[in-house]
Amino acid sequence: MNKRTFAKSLLLCATLGWAGLTVAQEPFKIGLIVPMTGPFATTGRQIESNAKLYMAQHGDTVAGRKIELIVQDDGAVADTTRRLAQELIVNEKVDVIAGLGLTPLALAVAPLATRSQTPAIVMGAATATITEASPFIVRSGFTLPQVTEPMAQWAAENDINTVVTLVSDYGPGLDAEAAFKKRFTEAGGEVIDSLRVPMANPDFAPFLQRVRDESPDAVFVFVPSGIGSAFMKQFESRGLSEAGIQLIATGDVTDDDLLNGMGEVALGVVTTHHYSAAHDSELNREYVAAFKESAGMRPNFHGVGGYDGMHLIYQALEATGGEGGGKALVEAMKGLSFESPRGPITIDPETRDVIQNVYVRKVEMVDGELYNVEFDAYEAVKDPVKAAKAS
Repeated sequence: MNKRTFAKSLLLCATLGWAGLTVAQEPFKIGLIVPMTGPFATTGRQIESNAKLYMAQHGDTVAGRKIELIVQDDGAVADTTRRLAQELIVNEKVDVIAGLGLTPLALAVAPLATRSQTPAIVMGAATATITEASPFIVRSGFTLPQVTEPMAQWAAENDINTVVTLVSDYGPGLDAEAAFKKRFTEAGGEVIDSLRVPMANPDFAPFLQRVRDESPDAVFVFVPSGIGSAFMKQFESRGLSEAGIQLIATGDVTDDDLLNGMGEVALGVVTTHHYSAAHDSELNREYVAAFKESAGMRPNFHGVGGYDGMHLIYQALEATGGEGGGKALVEAMKGLSFESPRGPITIDPETRDVIQNVYVRKVEMVDGELYNVEFDAYEAVKDPVKAAKAS
């Protein structure tokens, strides 16, 4: 080899080496699409703040890749979500889409995730069938049937014989209605009426009057996070407690982020959910303290979905040695188990949903503040809709 050829070979090797180094150092981009404005802004605020807390605690580099978080506000409008996801995938070339606080928003992204093979981490939306919309969807939050069936079981075991269900009229609400009725009637209870409240400009007053007129032992309620305060005010003004009608619900109604603003009307309300800021573990106490310090508020159930969703992404990227890639990342998430501030969780390798404990809680005053205090638990609960299909 003459000197000129040797020099060219060295130059080629150097060029290839620098190219390889450049590829290795390309940032790993997460497109976080959440509602930061509008009636569901609390959901977006919680997910974003928790994602940033996780990065602050665990660093912004995984397996040699710099993590870049790109936050976009969809205002809880599905067409906006779809457009933002398209722009993030095509223009920003994100490695992962995340957030997706409501069911229509998650479903708007599903076809894009499938076509581009981009993992979509659903941190908020809770309709059971969402993960069936794309093989690239993985859920870090919960499903409504998962947290509803334990409520129905608890009610049947605690002298509640007749119930009226009252839910918001969209996917998760219909999930909650069906799951409660199925489990409650199987356990010997009777659902005497099923009421559905429109999502747009909800007025609960006429529906609550119907509940009072029908005089059940209890009313089971689901409304999305952010709407619970308005519901509780109308529940009090209609005098259902005075009429001896117990309020039971999923934890969306007594959202930790908004609970203190509801006042004493919330005291004694029994709910079932997968997370409470009062969860009794050292890990959760440390998490709540860190979140309060960084964000100035309590974490709620959507927040912990954001926090754990970031954990999934970090662990999957680590497992692929920093290579990423949609299929590899999703495969790395399947079956992943870890201890969360909510308790132990596992990503079901068959459904890509979370297997987790569901807690029975009562709103109590603790050190001058209202909290959802857990007093019982159903362990390692799978989404019952998909579990039934599998059986």
